Order: sequence, then C-alpha cells, then structure tokens
Amino acid sequence: MKIAIGSDHKGFEHKTFIIENLKKIQWVDVGCFSAERCDYPEFARKVVQKILEKEADLGVLLCGSGIGMVIAANRFNRMYAGLVWNQEVAKVAREDDNVNILILPTDFVAPDKSVDIIKSWLYAEFKGGVYQKRLEMIDKG
Repeated sequence: MKIAIGSDHKGFEHKTFIIENLKKIQWVDVGCFSAERCDYPEFARKVVQKILEKEADLGVLLCGSGIGMVIAANRFNRMYAGLVWNQEVAKVAREDDNVNILILPTDFVAPDKSVDIIKSWLYAEFKGGVYQKRLEMIDKG
C-alpha cells in the first residue's frame, strides 16, 4: 500500500517522525521538506493528486490545527478527509465515513500518538451499506 503524505512547516518534523517510525508503509512524500514557512493548500493538493492519479492509495496530511488541511482536501470530489486526534476516532473515521485522507493536528497530537492513530485507521475497514449510501449522497452535491 502506498500512502501520500504531506505537511506544512508546522507538521514537517512530525511528518518525518511518522515516516521513520512506520517503515513498512510505502510513503510518497510530497513535502514540505523543511521547517521553513510554507502554505498548506499546496501540500493538500499534491496528496489529493497522488490519490486521483492512482500513485497512492490513501493520504495523510499534517498542519498545526488540521482544520486548514481538512478544508483544502475536501474541496475535491471523492476525497473524504477527516480530522483525527485519537485511535478511536481514526477507527470510526474509516469504518463509518471511509476517510481516505487522515488529517493530524500537530499542535494537539504527539508524534508517537500519531503513529498509533495511523495504525488504527489502516487496520479499520469501511462498513459500506448505509454508510456508502451517505457518501454517494455527498458526492451528488
């Protein structure tokens, strides 16, 4: 499985920690590549593009509050970005809402907890059924 990962400057060190501690995942790192100030929409767009172009199966985005990344990623059709801050929310995000882009708020979640959150999200399975019907309603606009 390939996962596209991106962050702004606030999430750079956090992103690096995740990649180093989840080596079994094939990461597609779209940046940023330093702690120098940058703008989060650029990296949200890059992660979405990797998924849409089938160069990645899922995505992970990081920024200070996570809210900007959620707004940016959810602008695209069939992108279900969810702001997640613990393992339980990560599991439910995948099971009930088929979240395909996990958003981590680096100002509120420690890097080691993020690793556990990502694992919970990846091991969960989408329930489908009525939950799929709801996603179809969203996709209709």
